[in-house]
Amino acid sequence: MLNEDVLTYVESLIPERPQYVEQIEEFALKHDVPIMEKSGIEVLLLLLTMQQPKKIFEIGTAIGYSAIRMALSLPNTHIVTVELDEVRYKQAALHIKELGLENRIKLFLGDALLLSDDISKHGPFDAFFIDATKAKYSKFFDLYEPMLTKDGIIYTDNVLFKGTVARDRSELKTRRQRTLVRKLDEYNQMLFSKEGYTSTMIPVGDGLAVTRRKEV
Repeated sequence: MLNEDVLTYVESLIPERPQYVEQIEEFALKHDVPIMEKSGIEVLLLLLTMQQPKKIFEIGTAIGYSAIRMALSLPNTHIVTVELDEVRYKQAALHIKELGLENRIKLFLGDALLLSDDISKHGPFDAFFIDATKAKYSKFFDLYEPMLTKDGIIYTDNVLFKGTVARDRSELKTRRQRTLVRKLDEYNQMLFSKEGYTSTMIPVGDGLAVTRRKEV
């Protein structure tokens, strides 16, 4: 991960976002809603712009920030996104409606692990973005990877989890933290060892993993 001085410098270079985007960022900060860090989402948007996916599936809408950023950066892309928390789901729906993006962002409420039949009706997907409950990352991957197109790419946020995956777990204060970090480390190990796939990890934001099938 970038040290604080480098991160501050990098973020100072990021152009100003549209006013409504900055308002969502301010809302997230005020209400303690986790959204992608500035450097992380800029890298994600750059990669997606290069890829030009027609359909993206996102797990973890929160208040709609990343889905909206993707939709604005990719005007020909449709996004399906799912959020477990009802309050955040309603906030996301409001933000999406205010920006007139309902025709390109399909929002689901519920547990992604229970909605695969509904989600599959909107696939297959060219990109799959995982940014939800970290302990379930492996289950998300296994369930939705078959819905990926042949050249599809999986993007996973928070894979470094503030650097805790690289530390001695005995330093973590609670059993819950140790379990979460263990499962996240297992997910990362799986990404880099999964047969038929190649992965890389970019230490921006809270860590962004990029995974795609190997060419045959």
